Amino acid sequence: VQLVESGGGLVQPGGSLRLSCGGSRFTFSTYVMSWYRQAPGKERELVATIDTRGITVYADSVKGRFSISRDNAKNTLYLQMNSLKPEDTAVYYCRAQSPLTSVWGQGTQVTVSS
Repeated sequence: VQLVESGGGLVQPGGSLRLSCGGSRFTFSTYVMSWYRQAPGKERELVATIDTRGITVYADSVKGRFSISRDNAKNTLYLQMNSLKPEDTAVYYCRAQSPLTSVWGQGTQVTVSS
């Protein structure tokens, strides 16, 4: 199982970014996929999850601003982030979970600053 994130960068407050996470060497459609983030000096936290049926769950801090989606044909997970705030600054990780496996990507940095 391999996961590779992309799409991070520097954005001004109020701006948008779309993160992508490409999966390989596993049956992407059968895994629950999630985005987590970790800010400096803080614990890693769940941002959003999408299960195999497309049902989504969001952290309260990102509800209404972020949107998680998946394209099983492309083995890709997305996180659309709008109305970004400085407190969204963190390394963002994708995670693939099955009953027997949990795999993390290497992370992509998102910095929200003017």
